[in-house]
Amino acid sequence: MSEHPLSRRIGQVVGLDPDANAIEYDGHWRTWRQLAGLTRQIAAAVQPGAQVGILLRNTPAHVASVLAVLSAGGCVVVVNPSRGDERIRADLAELTLPVIVGTADDITLLAQPADTTTVVTIGDVDSAAQIRPGAASNPGPASVAVRMLTSGTTGPPKRVDLTYDMLAVSVIGTDFTTAAAPSAVSTSAAIVNAPLVHIGGVYRVLQCVCEARPFVLLPRFDLASWAQAVRQHRPKAVSLVPAALRMVLHSDLGPDDLAGVRAVTSGTAPLSAEDADAFTDKFGIPVLTSYAATEFGGGVAGWTLADHRTYWKSKRGSVGRASLGAQLRVVSEDGTPMEPGEAGLLEVKPGQLGTGAPWVRTTDLARIDADGFLWILGRADQAIIRGGFKVLPDDVRAALESHPAVLGAAVVGRPDERLGDTPVAMVELRSTGPVSTADLTEYLRTRLAPYEIPSEIAVVEVIPRTPSGKADLTAVRAHFTGP
Repeated sequence: MSEHPLSRRIGQVVGLDPDANAIEYDGHWRTWRQLAGLTRQIAAAVQPGAQVGILLRNTPAHVASVLAVLSAGGCVVVVNPSRGDERIRADLAELTLPVIVGTADDITLLAQPADTTTVVTIGDVDSAAQIRPGAASNPGPASVAVRMLTSGTTGPPKRVDLTYDMLAVSVIGTDFTTAAAPSAVSTSAAIVNAPLVHIGGVYRVLQCVCEARPFVLLPRFDLASWAQAVRQHRPKAVSLVPAALRMVLHSDLGPDDLAGVRAVTSGTAPLSAEDADAFTDKFGIPVLTSYAATEFGGGVAGWTLADHRTYWKSKRGSVGRASLGAQLRVVSEDGTPMEPGEAGLLEVKPGQLGTGAPWVRTTDLARIDADGFLWILGRADQAIIRGGFKVLPDDVRAALESHPAVLGAAVVGRPDERLGDTPVAMVELRSTGPVSTADLTEYLRTRLAPYEIPSEIAVVEVIPRTPSGKADLTAVRAHFTGP
């Protein structure tokens, strides 16, 4: 089997200009030479097709580990080292991986690999990897590039297999088999603040590498660190999940801090049109929302700058039009296609799956207008039935987040003996002074139907979130009902 175009592109880019800057981390740049050196060391321990578990953190050495596995034609199995020791040990025991990569602390505390497992211990990109060989294996070529963890918004995370072709479409384009590699390293830097244990982080890193674009890698989204990076490097585009975007919106940052940014992309969770408009009003920067899923290997719909200039006023709140060769439609529960503007279940033919892909039914309620713009109306599988009335949590969440004192909200259903279920809400406030739950309930009375108003509102310091920045609804539900 010949080398996949994605593997070939990685090799071409890391060798393009060895002494140029590749990754800035913790205030210091690492070069493409350093990145390539560690990548080659780790790749030598990976057989084509081998499943390689990486205890992924946002560091340059972990980036090199991902690139190494993909360069060697292996399969990255994403392991989140923040899920708790016992769960990680059980996960790895079940996976029985031939190769495990991680820091010395993670390997010692979390992995406890068998003697038959090849163990690769990493530090920084300028230090050699320590490799303890295990049993020899020759699994053969693999089509799966990454076994990616879902965000775990509504339950335990599960793994989704993303093929080399799917990732190549997302980070190179639909013409990835013939597209030419960059001829020089870009002079402008990007900022990566999404976690590598989430598809958003893997996508952003691979996109930067495939474009030969240096990037600032943040361990996590931190407002001060992110703002400093934006001021210093003046990227043309930045990516912010809705929770991070709202933090920037309600911070003391002003237009001068984001000078040079021409667009903000936002996905992974719903963002209200009001917040998008408020961000644009404050900073003078358009917000380009998108629609993606781990199962698709990336985005299937989104706004372009051209569409935003032409259509935003009439299509505000939409997540844009089909992208990357995707096809979209809305159907009834029995699969009958709906007319433009009618609500139903969203079905997708992702461009990442190729021309012969079947329709994939999502759990999202949506509508698509005659111009192809998509609106996500909520999750069909999260609807709360209160005394026979359907409550969509996203409607309640959006109403709460429209309150000037609310930074974020999460809404779930709680069992009720008389009504079946009632909505309950967790709210995180801005630092603008106290607001009572009674005030919030009164505020909702003019914005929601009586049956949509939460039976309880809990004000918390911080809403629990998944690595992707979405509200962790399992943790929110446990707050109200117990584990």
